[in-house]
Amino acid sequence: MDPTRAFVKNVKRLVVKVGTAVVTRSEGRLALGRLGALCEQLKELNSQGYEIILVTSGAVGLGRQRLRYRKLVNSSLADLQRPQNELDGKACAAVGQSSLMALYDTLFSQLDVTSSQLLVTDSDFRDKEFRKQLCETVKSLLALRVIPIFNENDAVSTRRAPYEDSSGIFWDNDSLSGLLALELKADLLILLSDVEGLYSGPPSDPKSKLIHTYVRAKHQGEITFGDKSRLGRGGMTAKVNAAVCAAYAGIPVIITSGYGTDNIIKVLEGKHVGTLFHKDAHLWILNKEVGARQMAVAARECSRRLQRLQSQDRRKILLDIADALEANESLIKVENEADVAAAQEAGYEKALVSRLSLKPGKASTYHCPPQISGLAKSIRVLADMEEPIGRILRRTELADGLILEKTSCPLGVLLIVFESRPDALVQISELICQLRHHCVLVRLNVCKTSSVNYDYVNCAMVCVLVLALDEISEIASLAIRSGNGLLLKGGKEARRSNAILHKVITSAIPNTVGEKLIGLVTSREEIPDLLKLDDVIDLVIPRGSNKLVSEIKNSTKIPVLGHADGICHVYVDKSADMDMAKNIVLDAKIDYPAACNAMETVLVHKDLTSNGKLNELIVELQGEGVKLFGGPRASNLLNIPETHSFHHEYNSLACTIEIVDDVYAAVDHIHQHGRHVEISLISFYFSLVCIFLVIKFVLLLLKYFYPFLCSAHTDCIVTENHEVAKIFLRQVDSAAVFHNASTRFCDGARFGLGAEVGISTSRIHARGPVGVEGLLTTRWILRGSGQVVDNDGGVIYTHKDLPLQS
Repeated sequence: MDPTRAFVKNVKRLVVKVGTAVVTRSEGRLALGRLGALCEQLKELNSQGYEIILVTSGAVGLGRQRLRYRKLVNSSLADLQRPQNELDGKACAAVGQSSLMALYDTLFSQLDVTSSQLLVTDSDFRDKEFRKQLCETVKSLLALRVIPIFNENDAVSTRRAPYEDSSGIFWDNDSLSGLLALELKADLLILLSDVEGLYSGPPSDPKSKLIHTYVRAKHQGEITFGDKSRLGRGGMTAKVNAAVCAAYAGIPVIITSGYGTDNIIKVLEGKHVGTLFHKDAHLWILNKEVGARQMAVAARECSRRLQRLQSQDRRKILLDIADALEANESLIKVENEADVAAAQEAGYEKALVSRLSLKPGKASTYHCPPQISGLAKSIRVLADMEEPIGRILRRTELADGLILEKTSCPLGVLLIVFESRPDALVQISELICQLRHHCVLVRLNVCKTSSVNYDYVNCAMVCVLVLALDEISEIASLAIRSGNGLLLKGGKEARRSNAILHKVITSAIPNTVGEKLIGLVTSREEIPDLLKLDDVIDLVIPRGSNKLVSEIKNSTKIPVLGHADGICHVYVDKSADMDMAKNIVLDAKIDYPAACNAMETVLVHKDLTSNGKLNELIVELQGEGVKLFGGPRASNLLNIPETHSFHHEYNSLACTIEIVDDVYAAVDHIHQHGRHVEISLISFYFSLVCIFLVIKFVLLLLKYFYPFLCSAHTDCIVTENHEVAKIFLRQVDSAAVFHNASTRFCDGARFGLGAEVGISTSRIHARGPVGVEGLLTTRWILRGSGQVVDNDGGVIYTHKDLPLQS
């Protein structure tokens, strides 16, 4: 639970206010889906014992829509040609209120919940007896588990224009909900809007940032409001005014989106959603507001000081870190052993415990971190690596004395998100050390367990976070070698080890650079905020399952470079050397089953079913403990379970086998199932949406051109027929295509790139194993001697290629 939301554990009575923009759509019609989700949430909370009071807007907007329709139906053509007068707001309120309440009653009745209607006006609250009776009535209703539904009775309001007049005790349903929360002694007020919460500026402005906790002294003068509500009379200004009044009177308030299907429940679970208003907010240390950003800014400033150093000075810092690790080896081991013992006592999986332990060797398929001496040795190797930054890629003489250079330079700020794969960060570390980015490298790690539920879309991380022990020292050394600032996110399982390594490493950084060059993030609530720092971070590189990559892509504005999805295939042709085929298939599957370049599907030429060679391959796979699933043809022939989908990454000792007619059928299979979206699925959904012939024509084109619109991961053919191999290599449109070689070779280190940050199946920027070049971009440097364009008459262009100079 978010520490700043811990008070929700004591909430029993809450007021929920839903705005017009949530109740109705842009054209004025009711948003039935959103209302249904709202009622379902309130029903769930009501059954849990919460006392719910609902304040709803939307009557005026709904009535206006209905009266406009009625006026249109009853109008003649001549009437329609005359200027149309605006409908009376009070009449709209009278018509819309009955319709709105009828809908609430119907929805709640379907959920076996009783609701009641209470219409109030501003003048009612001037009467003390009315307010006393109101509290008694609501108390009785709540005791009977009835949900009171309040709305201002605009139809009989004494104000001339209640939808414009801001005088009185309350002036709209936002202020009414705040007043009711105080009168009825609510524990919490939730204001549902059409945006996620309060932003620093108009939500449509990309520079605007969501404010998680409102502090009046800080935010009151900084916020710029956009337009008022598109349908109601209020808007965010009205909500903030109501929230501030209620919060500083002692009622916590949260403004969040009413478009989410479970945001109210998330608020009461203490999730980090919306904007919180609380009277004690100014006393809190707002970790999520300032922690990640301030640490990143501090790291950036330190990185700038680091970059001013000569290469040999940065190298000396790395050597000092290596010496410090060896000098503190006994202390590090003591803290590490404490983490391992705690993890074993907590019953963590063996693979996770192995990752925590600073011991050499392997445990099953999971690589264990090396000893301190090994870490120190790898850091010394990094200290001697050459930097590729600032390389001149092209030199051109534009005109006499006017020289243009194209040089390599860093992308900027990188956010690297990992699942718990033992070898992942070591590879990243070896790669990043070759870069000298003017950036902050943010490192996250997400443990891959069967019970994890990734919820990046709603920015709620519920999984266990783990940072392998060697990763801190490796990444820190790379950041220093490349001139980077660094934020490290470790998990509670390695808390002691992370802390001691961070302390040892930062103690070796000279004051001229600053120990804040490397920050240790200790709260997992920072992760959603880091994903929102699109003004600080330039690229996100996820390393892990396709689910992790896809959900990160769906939850951040920052460009994401990752494989997202991709099934690796091995096609065994009829002319294949079967001994070679067995070796390749076994290696592609069992060398590291959890890797993204592990084989998931074996395609076998139909002729191999009749000569017994397929059976030999099956025996080899089963002998290694591989569980087999078949496609429609293979499952019948081999009597094995049929796979539920050809598009499935097992990430374990399991794979799919299917029989194909020839290399062309193999290519078609790979194109259809190499990515998550299948042609049949696209056709199905398009057919549901539209039945026009032109759409069918588009689908026909899509069927043939789809393979060229996306790219898969890695695919291999095993054959001795070089003509067949050429067909496969030429037509399979994957990021990597192999002939007679295991798919496991698709790796940055094996490609000679030094290391990799991931394997990209995108066509933009980088594709396949992303090495150092994938993390670089270019810039242009022009050196002249006073030349001016002057309508291109001031120079004589030569555009002559010049030899490169270092």
